[in-house]
Amino acid sequence: MSVDFASVWNIALDWMAHGLWQLSWWQLLLYALVTTHVTIAGVTIFLHRCQAHRSLDLGPVPSHFFRFWLWLGTGMVTKEWVAIHRKHHAKCETEDDPHSPQTRGLDTVMRQGAELYREEAKNAETLRKFGHGTPDDWIERHLYSRHSIWGPSLMLVINVLLFGAIGLTIWAVQMAWIPFWAAGVVNGLGHFWGYRNFEAQDASTNLVPWGLVIGGEELHNNHHTYPTSAKFSVKRYEFDMGWAYIRAMQAVGWAKVKKTPPRLVMGAIKPVADEKTLEAVIANRYEVMARYARGVRAAVQFELDALKQRKAQQADLSLLRTARRWLHRDADKVPAQAQDQLAQARAAHPVLDQMLVMREELRQLWLNTSLSREQLTAHLQAWCHRAEASGIAALKEFSVKLRAAHA
Repeated sequence: MSVDFASVWNIALDWMAHGLWQLSWWQLLLYALVTTHVTIAGVTIFLHRCQAHRSLDLGPVPSHFFRFWLWLGTGMVTKEWVAIHRKHHAKCETEDDPHSPQTRGLDTVMRQGAELYREEAKNAETLRKFGHGTPDDWIERHLYSRHSIWGPSLMLVINVLLFGAIGLTIWAVQMAWIPFWAAGVVNGLGHFWGYRNFEAQDASTNLVPWGLVIGGEELHNNHHTYPTSAKFSVKRYEFDMGWAYIRAMQAVGWAKVKKTPPRLVMGAIKPVADEKTLEAVIANRYEVMARYARGVRAAVQFELDALKQRKAQQADLSLLRTARRWLHRDADKVPAQAQDQLAQARAAHPVLDQMLVMREELRQLWLNTSLSREQLTAHLQAWCHRAEASGIAALKEFSVKLRAAHA
């Protein structure tokens, strides 16, 4: 029996060109996008929200699916990822933060994010201290953790068999997806550039309001403000794709949400702030300060309009416009190069200076842990009285609304 080598060669060439499935270009693109999106969903829902922060419980079906898929599509070990992420929150923006662009540089985190993870995964102390509570069953010990490289290797074989030579390119995209988007973009740009809804204690930012590409991880400032929340979106115009999937799983009994962002409940305006008002203010302090920041920005705009009406010098306008970026920030978040401009702006605009002084006084309600509940309530009452007697419209309006806060 003779072998027709020409036929075998043609079959091999056809397989390398098209694979077993012989998909069109748009079908290959769709496959790549769907599989990478499933990987993103696994990272944000299972690794991040469920395992690292315990903000929800997942049933056995989604848990085992995500564990298998992340092994297949990334080779990441759950305990290592969780431990490194928890350490990032515990040591955020310090030299001990495994991947902060504030200490390591944005370029390093963007280009070497995956390498930073691998390096920290070798730290036994990190795994011991921060890796508790992760899966430790038979399949984790004998396959997922012990043979993590087998997953991506199997994915490579599957891709090449199904799609031929182009399967190598698809596999490369799948393997680079998390290192680029999560380890690079979120951990890098998410602590360097974007907008902030809340004055969190770190440099976290929201990249865009719509968490579609990275499953909601784009809303990084929201997450760092409320790290134990299963939901990352907090504004009406924000969208968290990961939360949409969680709600869908919740509807079929596959997920149980433990915590979402607190909501500042407003009721009837009380004549005087009381202990319930204090409780509401402290519990919702980030939202309270965000609302105060809006008042500061309104006061800044009023001062700018007044300068324009007086036809003030351009230097005065430029000074206030430059300082506007920092007027609503905590003092320790203002960079050294902006301190002088901020001080000049405050000296030139007593209204803004008084608002910043009273902002710091308001913060002491939750920063001062040495006072009793009764003393803090008295301080809040005195603060509201001074705010409403200040003659500053933004302060008075804020204080009146604050007295409507309910626990």
